Amino acid sequence: MKKNPSVSNQKRFAPKLHVKKGDQVMVIAGSEKGKKGEVTSVFPDKNRAIVQGVKMMKKHIKPTQDAAGGIEEMEASIHLSNLMLIDPKSKQPTRTGRKFEGQKLVRYSKKSGEIIK
Repeated sequence: MKKNPSVSNQKRFAPKLHVKKGDQVMVIAGSEKGKKGEVTSVFPDKNRAIVQGVKMMKKHIKPTQDAAGGIEEMEASIHLSNLMLIDPKSKQPTRTGRKFEGQKLVRYSKKSGEIIK
């Protein structure tokens, strides 16, 4: 019996991520350990994010009719497990939790209990 390939590759639920676009994060592992930056984009399907100023790489751009070519520096993506959110109160890396604030589910800092916007 054959399985439908389009159904088996789909995930049932979207993952809840501990970082969002605009968050201040610190890299906790890898060659960029200790660096801080702002999340510019998140890729939930790959569990990766792009952090401003972290994991810089050089990309060779071919010249086109309207733009000159050359070597451009840009950020590469980094795995979410290597990122930790920075507590807005103490400015230290912290784990995050979720709790209901009225009718809304909000993220909060486990270190200080501060709600993260």
